[in-house]
Amino acid sequence: MTQKTDNPAEPFRKALAQATKALAGEEHDLEVKFSVDPPGLSGETARLPQVSHRMTREEVLLARGHGDAQAMRLRHHQPRTHARYAPSGPDARQIFDALESARVEALAARQMPGVGDNLDTLLELEAAKRGWGQKGGARLGGEGEIDLSDAMRLLVRQHGSGRPLPEAAAAALESWREMLERQTGASLEALDTALEDQKSFAKLAWQMIDAVGYGEQLGQDPDEIDELEDPEQDQLEEQEEEEEDDSQSDQDPAEESGSDSADSSPDQDSAQDEDQYARAASAVETDEDMPDTDQEVDSPDGAPPDELMPPAPDSEADPAYRVYSRGGDEVIEAEQICDVEELERLRAFLDQQLAPLQGAAARLANKLQRRLMAQQNRAWEFDREEGILDAGRLARIVASPTTPLSFKIERDTEFRDTVVTLLIDNSGSMRGRPISIAAICADILARTLERCSVKVEILGFTTKQWKGGQARKAWVEEGRPQLPGRLNDLRHIIYKGADAPWRRARRNLGLMMREGLLKENIDGEALEWAHKRLVSRPEQRRILMVISDGAPVDDSTLSVNPSNYLEKHLRDVIAMIERRRAVELLAIGIGHDVTRYYKRAVTITDAEQLAGAMTEQLAALFEKKRPGKAA
Repeated sequence: MTQKTDNPAEPFRKALAQATKALAGEEHDLEVKFSVDPPGLSGETARLPQVSHRMTREEVLLARGHGDAQAMRLRHHQPRTHARYAPSGPDARQIFDALESARVEALAARQMPGVGDNLDTLLELEAAKRGWGQKGGARLGGEGEIDLSDAMRLLVRQHGSGRPLPEAAAAALESWREMLERQTGASLEALDTALEDQKSFAKLAWQMIDAVGYGEQLGQDPDEIDELEDPEQDQLEEQEEEEEDDSQSDQDPAEESGSDSADSSPDQDSAQDEDQYARAASAVETDEDMPDTDQEVDSPDGAPPDELMPPAPDSEADPAYRVYSRGGDEVIEAEQICDVEELERLRAFLDQQLAPLQGAAARLANKLQRRLMAQQNRAWEFDREEGILDAGRLARIVASPTTPLSFKIERDTEFRDTVVTLLIDNSGSMRGRPISIAAICADILARTLERCSVKVEILGFTTKQWKGGQARKAWVEEGRPQLPGRLNDLRHIIYKGADAPWRRARRNLGLMMREGLLKENIDGEALEWAHKRLVSRPEQRRILMVISDGAPVDDSTLSVNPSNYLEKHLRDVIAMIERRRAVELLAIGIGHDVTRYYKRAVTITDAEQLAGAMTEQLAALFEKKRPGKAA
């Protein structure tokens, strides 16, 4: 007998999930989830807003709009093409991303008017949420202002779809319309012929970005690089992409079934990519790393000399993980990135951000300090000849009056040698409020833990360039070998060393406010770096807290490697750390579900909740028994 559900929203959710999968196309094995986390598309998993049993009008419209938007993006958007033409500068990149979103939305509205209606409704709700069209909302500097990237997105969407914008969005665009149409008029006229070809549209987007004054952030045209290096590369890449899509569509569905868990699905969806990479890596090791068996080896111990030994793997967690070049990588202290005067200015700006939160921050710091200090005052020495009378043992004296009195002494136990590392994501998606809150919370925790005799290290991770640096340049010059591995230059930043007092490092945290610092994030290598630093410490207890707002992303690497390349490495590093148990690992995700990576993790939907989450997680760690140790 079929079991009926008590939730009236369940039939709607099932119908919407099926419709979203159908819109995405048969070539995509789309998985649809309803979650309280922000809506988004991760690989082939669409995350839609939760629909409660009340099924309010806004809930239904939001879910339908996001479902159509994500299905259309999966259908019409090629991540590799987008990564190839993405500008190097942050402002130009933001406009480029907005224009690509407008292209997908306009194309969907032209092909399917019903989908266009849902996307218009979603835009109307977005405009209302952000205050567009309200009094002062369309003026630069007003509440709910519309910035340049949003204005260009709305303009391209309107011209490309041929549909009028919702009233609030149209009102918000008016302050920009005259200037943008004057500067980009020629490009807008060419939209009709470019919408369906993402490569042609990307070139058109470059023209529009240049027209509005951000041409210096575009970087070098990838087509010009190809003409110099390999004129047939585009054709080869497109052919490889088509062959890969064909092989995935021909795969036996039974091989793709397996577990439905969020942890395993990304690996299953990219199994062929991983096998291809493993074979290529094995071939490279066999052909290049192994010494010639016919060569004479003159060694007194019978062991091959150092120059014939195979190189150490690029990652302890995954020997198959490759780094194309480490020549541009750097581990750098904050003081070396900018001068003292600029650090002081940035720290002053951070203090301004901290001012409104001073009261709440002080309460959280005091709460954490009380809970930690309480751990130090609960040890007693019993059966002493002097001290406080032990009332619990008075019964012995009543039973036997000749028994001497028993005393106890409360002693301060030395807080277990502990070091805490805060590893903060310094990627571009953290720009604005999230990175400010992260810096403020790191400041609060460093001060509080130092008062409790707990050492604190504060680290950050990002990349030196957008879209690769010296590593990608070397790869291009060497003929673009297949599956090169990581193709960007890492920048790992030491804001505060574990042995440095907080007063000397406080100004370094202001560096997170520096414009242009935040770029891309390769979490796995950053986590492995922080872990190596921790295990070399002399403290008995080591705690590593990761603060991030998303999965690892580096367009240069992902455009020429399997789509889950960096995510798989992150999972392997986490598994290694948790298996070795030398470091206690926990994570906090800002607007991103990190529980699918880390066993001990918490997800917050608002950066404002970060301080409380960090405090509670650390306090809980100190109050529980350490795994494998007695209390």
